[in-house]
This record gives sequence, C-alpha cells and structure tokens, in this order.
Amino acid sequence: MKARPITWLTWGALAFFMLNVAGIVGAVVTNSFAESWFGTWLPNGYTGKWYGEAWRDYRLLDVLVVTFQVAIAVVVLSVLIGVPTAYALARRTFPGKKLLNVLFLLPILMPPMTYGIPLATVLYKFHLAGSMAGVIAANLVPAVPFVVLTMTPFIEQIDTKIESAARMCGANTFAIFTRVLAPLLVPGILAASILVLVRTVGMFELTFLTAGPTSQTLVVSLYEAMSSAGIRPQQMVDSMAVIYTGSMLVLLVIALRFVNPTQLVTRLKDPS
Repeated sequence: MKARPITWLTWGALAFFMLNVAGIVGAVVTNSFAESWFGTWLPNGYTGKWYGEAWRDYRLLDVLVVTFQVAIAVVVLSVLIGVPTAYALARRTFPGKKLLNVLFLLPILMPPMTYGIPLATVLYKFHLAGSMAGVIAANLVPAVPFVVLTMTPFIEQIDTKIESAARMCGANTFAIFTRVLAPLLVPGILAASILVLVRTVGMFELTFLTAGPTSQTLVVSLYEAMSSAGIRPQQMVDSMAVIYTGSMLVLLVIALRFVNPTQLVTRLKDPS
C-alpha cells in the first residue's frame, strides 16, 4: 500500500523540525566546549574550562540551591492549598463554582507577564519582592491553579461510596481525607508535584520580576549572563545553558520514572 502524500509531508515536516532542534542543541553544546569558534565548520579546539569559569563567576552552586529551594517550597505549598481546593470543587456544588473554575484557568492561559507586573508591584509595596518569599509567592499564582486543575479529575474518579462508608464507620472529614482519600490520590499528587516542579524551575517572567540578588533562579541568572553589561565569552553563556538544560532533563527523567503520562488524561467514570 502506497503512502499518501500527506503522510510524506507529515514525516518530512517532523524530520525537518527534529533536525533543526538537533542542530541548535548540538551547536550550543559544541560551543560550550570550544576554545574558539569563528567562521569555521568546527571549533579550533576543545576544552571544559568554560564550565568551571561559569560555575565560579556566576556562583552556580548557590543559584542551583536557590532554584531547588524555591521549586520545592512552591510544590509543597501548592499541593497543600490545591488538593483541598480541588476536593471542594469536585465534591461540592455552590454558587459561582463555574466562575471560580474560569478564574483558576486564567493564570495558566494568560501570559505570565500580563499579571506578573501588577503582582510584582504589590509584592514590592509589601516589601516581599527581592526576597525568597516574594519569588515563592509569585510562582504560587500559576502553580496552585495548575494543581487544582490536575487533581480535580483524580478526585472525581473516586467513588463517593467509599467516603460514605468511612463516615458510617465513624471517621470524621480529616480522617477521611488523610486515611482514605490521600492513599488513592498519591498518583495524582505525584503527577501534579513533578509538573509544578518542572514548571517552576523553568518559570522566567515571574521570577525575573520578583527576584533579588540572593533569590535568583538558574533561568534568571542565565538571562542576566546574556544581557548584562560587560564582555564575556559566548562559550561561558552556552555552558550555563547546557547546565540549565541538563537540570531540566534530569527533572523530566525523574518525572517519567515516577509518573505515567497517561495519568494526566482525564478519564470518565465507569458506568455502574
């Protein structure tokens, strides 16, 4: 059976896209190890000194520590806030519920810069911007709705008869939530947590608007290395980009190790 022209076009477009991505990534990685690379197909020599200089000059160890401190704090707080909120949305009916769902969608659908500037203004007014607390608070704005929208389908899939049986046995709401529902929600909580972790590490706009000298994450440090005044080797900037990309790949590998991507798809309840 001959392949249709649309099939060849699809595969050709996909191959062209992958070739461009591989070329861009390969050029950055190669340049990060190059002694110099101007007007030739390959560098004049290779060295790993740029990684050491970038690590030392930009204090990347401190930046990585801050990055993961912010990300972990955002994950913990967003789960503590988002899971009970998702439970309320999944189990309760109240006036304004649809409007509340729309409001939760806005920070995810809107570009972060549109609400990041007024948010940063408020944080500066209360002297939170420029600190770790301000960066965490800013990143919670899209993280909490993300957890809510991820967890709501998981909670809707749990039969309410399980909760009713627990109440008949004398369990209160807190016991039901912690002892009955929590074990069933572990896959959803893991999925939401890891996705929020990856999203927070890669969040540039909100962190850039609210970070200070001691609260910059890796993506903000990479931007400042590229745009700040002064002359610096391009190889050093590329080495920082490789470190950032490597850290993101590690997080994605961990995500795929513990979370099945199909868990993120909303499933309909089985008909009884």
